[in-house]
Amino acid sequence: MAQELATQLIEQLQAAGVQRIYGIVGDSLNPIVDAVRKTGGAAKGGIDWIHVRHEEAAAFAAAAEAQLTGRLSVCAGSCGPGNLHLINGLYDANRSGAPVLAIASHIPSKQIGSSFFQETHPDRLFNECSVYSELISTAEQAPRVMHSAIQHAVALRGVAVVTLPGDIADLEAAAPTPAPAAFRPAAMVPDPASVRELADAINAADKVAIFAGAGVEGAHDEVIALAEAVNAPIGHSLRGKDFMQYDNPYDIGMTGLLGYGAAAEGIEDADLLILLGTDFPYDQFLPGTRTAQVDRAAQKLGRRTDVDVAVHGDVLPTLAALMPLIQPKKSRRFLDAMLKRHDRLMNKAVGAYTRKVETKEPIHPEYAASVLDQVAAKHAIFTADTGMCNVWTARYINPLGTRRLIGSYLHGSMANALPHAIGAQLAYPGRQVVSVSGDGGLSMLLGS
Repeated sequence: MAQELATQLIEQLQAAGVQRIYGIVGDSLNPIVDAVRKTGGAAKGGIDWIHVRHEEAAAFAAAAEAQLTGRLSVCAGSCGPGNLHLINGLYDANRSGAPVLAIASHIPSKQIGSSFFQETHPDRLFNECSVYSELISTAEQAPRVMHSAIQHAVALRGVAVVTLPGDIADLEAAAPTPAPAAFRPAAMVPDPASVRELADAINAADKVAIFAGAGVEGAHDEVIALAEAVNAPIGHSLRGKDFMQYDNPYDIGMTGLLGYGAAAEGIEDADLLILLGTDFPYDQFLPGTRTAQVDRAAQKLGRRTDVDVAVHGDVLPTLAALMPLIQPKKSRRFLDAMLKRHDRLMNKAVGAYTRKVETKEPIHPEYAASVLDQVAAKHAIFTADTGMCNVWTARYINPLGTRRLIGSYLHGSMANALPHAIGAQLAYPGRQVVSVSGDGGLSMLLGS
């Protein structure tokens, strides 16, 4: 019996390891939804359809799953207004580096270009928030487009959008399915001359400071070793908090709009600032001091502040090559001064809202956040809404090296915490998931 095209496409997603699709059932999506039903669900090795109440929530949930697992996640929206609702969550996913594939169903193919009911052009609309966006117009083309979408989302760590007219999805499959091209991500090894230049800059500086972003994931101990060798305080971005704050005797907190502790002063007073795996956007918080930057994405080097030493590579192999070239520093004067100031600021400013306030009315939200940190599970996943929820979680939730804290940190959307939590809980049903939602954000997507 001939295979339906929708079934072929869903089988491609199964082969890519997809376990669930977040979305709302709609007429133009019916062939896809029915193909998902026929897989029998994840319990039987198939795919679950996770029905949400708003497509924006579907995209946020998929984004959270993809960020936390590193695996491809999928959301879907029906034609016109349905898939337009995906766009905010897809912006968030793409900017966060989450491998998400969105199926945007479309009006009947023969009506495209005629101002038909609910007509939009998803293949154009999603260009700015995706690494791949393509319209399927024939059954012969479809499996290759789906294959390309999967590869782009996974390889480029971003959003891929497949626009699929409902009548095309209902056709019989007409071309073979390309074999999945599974691959192991390669480490970006820096050029030896760049590493030598970085070592020379470190050896020549009296006061070195490190500012770490999400790109230090997997290199925690190596960053600590560098800091120990050169007596450098370590500040971090909000996205770097999960990977750098825990078990860190050199921690001086975070700079930026949500900053706390001595990070701002620490990086300002250094002779050399080393940016590790961060694309920290707030240039007003980056000093004009001599700066080195390490990043696997060469286009990010020097785009936030002038960089004197640019190293194109992943943090882990860069540090492995760098450490044998480093001359250990004896003086701890700068480091100790920053650690002392950090301790004073944390106790005076940040700690002031959580000491002797148990009976205060109304309850200090900072106190509630500090209690949450104490009672939450060691492996809890926290999701935070943009705004003050970000401030409280950034300052009072400790990552421990086992927890995760995610939010709309690069897109800055409202209402992300609850749908992020849904995706996180489905990805990790055995872990505690805590949504730190603001009243506005919660109201926007409470029905998600």
